[in-house]
Amino acid sequence: MYFATLLLGIGNFGGTELLLIGLAIILLFGAKRIPELFRGMGQGIREFKDASKEDKPEFRDRPINPNDPTAPRN
Repeated sequence: MYFATLLLGIGNFGGTELLLIGLAIILLFGAKRIPELFRGMGQGIREFKDASKEDKPEFRDRPINPNDPTAPRN
């Protein structure tokens, strides 16, 4: 019960309900397509993380306008 609450964020799911949900996913997507779906999701997450870690010098090296109220003050 606790695992289902953590996994789905919703309570009152037991083993039978999770099994039925899993079977429905297999029926909808097919057993061969599920690994492809998860592989694509993993690749998308990896690309997002890589893009967010890139150093963006065009923003870092931009001159600061002293009249900008949001500009950092020293």
